[in-house]
Amino acid sequence: MCGIVGYVGSRQAVPILLQGLKRLEYRGYDSAGLALITDGHLKVVKAAGKIAQLEAQLGPHVPQAVTGMAHTRWATHGAPTTRNAHPHTDCTGTVAVVHNGIIENAPVLRAKLVEKGHTFASDTDTEVLAHLIEEFYQGTLAEAVAAALHEVEGTYGIAVLSSREPDTIVAARLGSPLLVGVGIGENFIASDPAAVLEHTRSVVYLDEGEMAVVTPSGYRLMDRQSVPLTKEISQIDWDLATVERAGFPHFMLKEICEQPESIRNVLRGRLLEEEGAAKLGGLNLSDEYLAGIDRIVITACGTSWHAGLVGEYMLEEIARIPVEVEYASEFRYRSPILTPKTLVIVISQSGETADTLAALREAKRRGARTLGIINVVGSTIAREVDGGIYLHAGPEIGVASTKAFTSQIAALAVFTLHLGRLRSLSILQGREIVQALRMLPEQLEAVLRKQEEVEALSERFMRATNVLYLGRGVNFPVALEGALKLKEISYIHAEGYPAAEMKHGPIALIDELMPVVFIAPQDAVYAKIQSNIEEVRARGGRVVAVVTEGDTAIRKVADTAIEIPKTLDMLTPVLAVVPLQLFAYYIAVRRGCNVDQPRNLAKSVTVE
Repeated sequence: MCGIVGYVGSRQAVPILLQGLKRLEYRGYDSAGLALITDGHLKVVKAAGKIAQLEAQLGPHVPQAVTGMAHTRWATHGAPTTRNAHPHTDCTGTVAVVHNGIIENAPVLRAKLVEKGHTFASDTDTEVLAHLIEEFYQGTLAEAVAAALHEVEGTYGIAVLSSREPDTIVAARLGSPLLVGVGIGENFIASDPAAVLEHTRSVVYLDEGEMAVVTPSGYRLMDRQSVPLTKEISQIDWDLATVERAGFPHFMLKEICEQPESIRNVLRGRLLEEEGAAKLGGLNLSDEYLAGIDRIVITACGTSWHAGLVGEYMLEEIARIPVEVEYASEFRYRSPILTPKTLVIVISQSGETADTLAALREAKRRGARTLGIINVVGSTIAREVDGGIYLHAGPEIGVASTKAFTSQIAALAVFTLHLGRLRSLSILQGREIVQALRMLPEQLEAVLRKQEEVEALSERFMRATNVLYLGRGVNFPVALEGALKLKEISYIHAEGYPAAEMKHGPIALIDELMPVVFIAPQDAVYAKIQSNIEEVRARGGRVVAVVTEGDTAIRKVADTAIEIPKTLDMLTPVLAVVPLQLFAYYIAVRRGCNVDQPRNLAKSVTVE
């Protein structure tokens, strides 16, 4: 969601801040702004819209400043207007605040501050923080920030400037990611390492309830009671090339095409072919514990939830253990029944998803053991789970998740293999799964060679207003994911359903204008989905089918069929989803949509 970048040092701050914001554009935003200390005074510039509008506001004569901070906002409280853009200032115009998160008791605090004579200039919850800091600012800025934060309820990642301490930024975190970038004679604040990667690879991640006081010469860490803290410096292990488009027109297409390599990265060093087993070093859960669990709960949001549904099919079939998949946003509010023998798996690309983090903490509070499937090393969820599996898929910049989804399925497959071998899976069955997993990257490359075929198909359906996606068994979640991708980036209404459920309502929608996308590989339910295709054809629906290579039966009844290689039933989602990703991508491009930054969406959802 919102992005934060701050700089203190000896270089001109504005170019550093603007470049940092541009590295964070992928997170989604609707306004931008910056605060600078220039000639001993606080200067704030902000604009609704994209960073280009902010640059236009700055004009040709960029303010000279060596201390500053900048922000991109995704609106929660107040419309996406210039007056609601961050930074927000106090009544004196000496304190500025940028904030990611939500202050839940903002209305109560605002009323109290108005009674004390404070005047508000925006509709945001964030402005409350600026006035609270003004109220408590009697000693140092750090003390005022700490006192103000004791008054608020909610979540925040904040950075604060004051013209009274012109070489200092104070940062604090509770529920929204924040880090300190460590340089030589200069230091940084950011909500995402991409913002500072051009300047330093050394970062310190703030944990819940922690603060940082950052100056050009160094940084101090403390908790909200001002107790000093010491933390290790982490090194970012990826470079700028991974967050550039590398010649692709969009990040989304680049990331779709990266999937053979991202799957290789998930599998690398984790498959034991001779033993028909998997080796997972970061689980921190003993084989004895895993062999004794009686239930698994998977919790996630959006695309990660769809990956969890695929995992449910895998784990129940291969490891023979009951699995439930829960929306993380609902999980903590329904008093879930968990025991020490329940394993809770949390899935999140960013490792910062607010709802998933809340579900994780609820699971831990109720005594369950937790396992994370995460892409971002050092993220909050990665640090708080008992153990985990890193995807190593590399940064995913496009808002619509692609390579993370297939990597999550691959990671779940490796975990399923590991758990299955501990419980009931034979070595021969294990070897079959290992061999199928090893073939996936090459098979994905074969699917990606069909880009032109899918692009041509998109021309025929780009004007559709509704699309139905149908699948059965392990490919029902693929139908959900295909529909989600089309909705997210092309703004075409689409729904995913189990194919057999079509008869219980959605079949009423089908006519000659309704495209119906079937995920129909030659698997255990192949004959059933053939019947569902016939039902659609009988009502004039236009059928697009994803089928196994060499399938002639469905080709005869479908308007169009896209072939994928044969693999184990449990792994077909990895291959079947790629044509659907491409289909959504090319339709969105033809409709002139902003593929990488679709409207109203954010990459990392860090508020509930």
